[in-house]
Amino acid sequence: MAVHDDCKLKFFELKTKRNYRFIVFKIEAQQVEVEKLGGPRESYDDFTASLPPDECRYAVFDFDFTTDENVQKSKIFFIAWSPDSSKVRMKMVYASSKDRFKRELDGIQVELQATDPSEMSLDIVKARAI
Repeated sequence: MAVHDDCKLKFFELKTKRNYRFIVFKIEAQQVEVEKLGGPRESYDDFTASLPPDECRYAVFDFDFTTDENVQKSKIFFIAWSPDSSKVRMKMVYASSKDRFKRELDGIQVELQATDPSEMSLDIVKARAI
């Protein structure tokens, strides 16, 4: 599975310049490509709404939060979205190439696997960040 250079470039911009709140990636013709970029002011709801209900995707989300000590922090989440309603072949392709793709994105701090929106709710993301 090839990874388009744009994927690494956009991820680097999210990580270092914070140009984006999230990036959604799609496998197209044996290659991982950027499907959608979420601007810095977009919310977690905007992010979850950009994931198709019946197709797999990879995504990264830059999550800002405040610790119990009142310190502003941020963590980059990698989310493997694989809804139950997606095709078996698609699930297999995404599952088999996930680790290789994730290695290309240096700086991921938390990984989530979700088959249903409830598995990546904001409460779960907050709990995993802290």
